[in-house]
Amino acid sequence: MLVRPNCPLLNMPNMHRRTVRHILAALGVSLGVSLGFSLALPAAVAAQGRPLPTDDPSVKKGMDNIKSWNAWILEQQVGLCEIPAPPFKETARGLEFRKRIAALGYPQAKIDSIGNVIVERPGTGNGPTVMIAGHLDTVFPEGTDVKVKKTGDRYDAPGIGDDCRGLAVVLSVAKALNEGAIKTTGKVILVANVGEEGPGDLRGVRYMFGGAYKGKVDYFISVDGLGIHVTDRAVGSKRYSVKFTGPGGHSYGAFGMPSAIHAMGRAIANISDLQVPSGAKTTFNVGIVKGGTSVNTISPDGTMDVDMRSESVTNLDEMDKRIQDAIAKGLAAENARWPNSKAKIAVKYDTIGIRPVGKVPQTEATPIVATALAAGKALGQTKVETGASSTDSNIPMSLGIQAITIGGGGSGGGAHAITEWYQDGPEGYKGPQWALLLVAALAGMPKSITP
Repeated sequence: MLVRPNCPLLNMPNMHRRTVRHILAALGVSLGVSLGFSLALPAAVAAQGRPLPTDDPSVKKGMDNIKSWNAWILEQQVGLCEIPAPPFKETARGLEFRKRIAALGYPQAKIDSIGNVIVERPGTGNGPTVMIAGHLDTVFPEGTDVKVKKTGDRYDAPGIGDDCRGLAVVLSVAKALNEGAIKTTGKVILVANVGEEGPGDLRGVRYMFGGAYKGKVDYFISVDGLGIHVTDRAVGSKRYSVKFTGPGGHSYGAFGMPSAIHAMGRAIANISDLQVPSGAKTTFNVGIVKGGTSVNTISPDGTMDVDMRSESVTNLDEMDKRIQDAIAKGLAAENARWPNSKAKIAVKYDTIGIRPVGKVPQTEATPIVATALAAGKALGQTKVETGASSTDSNIPMSLGIQAITIGGGGSGGGAHAITEWYQDGPEGYKGPQWALLLVAALAGMPKSITP
């Protein structure tokens, strides 16, 4: 199909041009600049997805380069991993990432006000804008030994896979785009973001999509985890720190007074007996418990951290109600246990994390998912698994933006444990290749046409 400059579809107001771009993309056409328009008809096309530029010479060169750079990619992964990045203290790792990506030909690399490292690579036309990101932070507290220990082809260190592998993949894509002279019609935004892990509550991506990039990104890719898999559905979560308080007293002299810890214990017992709603998988957990002052003190305080998750907004809200009811009953039972006491226990909720469920569930027919699956198969993966998880992609998904989280290749285990490990294996390089092919496909490749 040939699209000429006088095509009625393209004589629409600017506010509609992004929609038009997606219509044309589904037909295998992308907008260009030199002639005004271009035709993209690559050899491999993802069903319901974007065309895969597997025959483009620059993309081929980039893919070959990535394979030859495998040792360099591992060096990036190890080097970044050995810079501590506990929650809210990712600055040092972010500065090093900016230094490394700038050295790859991106002097424009910047760090925003909350610590996200961002590079914008302009496109040659009006193609879709693609953002690819790995997260800087880890779950490990300050003081954790992050020195990488290598045994054969295995690397052991906290955070070596989650998400130092993702950061290395983003650097690989950046290097391949420049050194392969890969031109995309759309803008590519390369990011190392803060605050993906629990305490961070997705603050880095929230900040970008609520501010500078609000309404400006068509496709979002988070590289988080290992292997070749796609997270295409967002698991939402609600997390509370629930604090029980009372006057407290001497365990012998003030006996007969309700205890904050006893009230919390009753609440936990009630929560443990709950049933989850039917339908979409829904979970709950009391993960941290603390409080008290001494063994012979009726506790004046007790705090528990509660987590609940689901792919369903309805189920998540229902689980929230059930847990709050269980807590209220535990509190009432402890206060009723000591009817002659003037002291009472109270409870207070503090929100420590709310991760949204995806606004529209994505499927294998969603263009970004279909393109990712086709790109995986183009690299020889007979079956690319899809699934649900809680990642940086939750934010754009909740805004109705097409978003996925992909693995960075290789294999490993022990994520979120100090025993975390990564093994590249014979085809670890396919993770970065997959990311490059996906970015090129989504951003679009310019092709000349005859008017």
